[in-house]
Amino acid sequence: MITNIAAYHFTPIDDPEAFASTLRARAEALSLRGSVLVAGEGVNLFLAGDADAIESFLAPLREDARFTGLRVKYSTSRQVPFARLKVKVKPEIISFRRPGTTPEDVRAPVVEPPTLARWLEQGHDDDGRRVVMLDTRNQQEIAYGTFAGALTLPIDKFTDLPAALEPHREVLRDATVVSFCTGGIRCEKAALWMQADGMDNVLQLDDGILGYFEQVGGFGYDGACFVFDERVAVRPDLTPLVDDAADAA
Repeated sequence: MITNIAAYHFTPIDDPEAFASTLRARAEALSLRGSVLVAGEGVNLFLAGDADAIESFLAPLREDARFTGLRVKYSTSRQVPFARLKVKVKPEIISFRRPGTTPEDVRAPVVEPPTLARWLEQGHDDDGRRVVMLDTRNQQEIAYGTFAGALTLPIDKFTDLPAALEPHREVLRDATVVSFCTGGIRCEKAALWMQADGMDNVLQLDDGILGYFEQVGGFGYDGACFVFDERVAVRPDLTPLVDDAADAA
């Protein structure tokens, strides 16, 4: 079986080009495929390969003080779902173009998957407030699945979210808003932006949909989660929607 990982981590990277070169060399030496994005604000990883090779890639990151607390989401597939390795340096590890949305001293407040599942089951948070799930992904991703009853926005890219959210802000005032995305990076940036923009009732789903699937399964979720590789999407048990080139033909 092939091990697939998704991980991101916000931390200052003084020389993104040099760090990207280091990660590229390590991934190539271990025959890993996937994508690595590096920016001054941190890294975003989607990689696949042999389980031991994946752990060998992660080991130096986990020993690096800048990556203390690195959280990795795991899944498996029969085939490597990436055609090649891509390593890029970008201004942001996910483009949002809004100042103040890189976690520096503290993250945006989070709700852990088991707690969210309990809230969804009981129909409110622990203070009795209604919970609104806010999907920060684009329309293509949402088509494969989302949380039941989630607020979804007609956006094609993440940078469109602020304008698309504007008409909904008033009805969200009395709710606990939980932003979510695939692995956590977009919902974290979105939550930070919303808080800075006056919405103090926003939390982020820790580790995103993939983390929820790992810890809880599919409770309250309809469909699968789009994953930007040849698996197309993963089901709540983290099995691929498409797991073989022949399946996609």
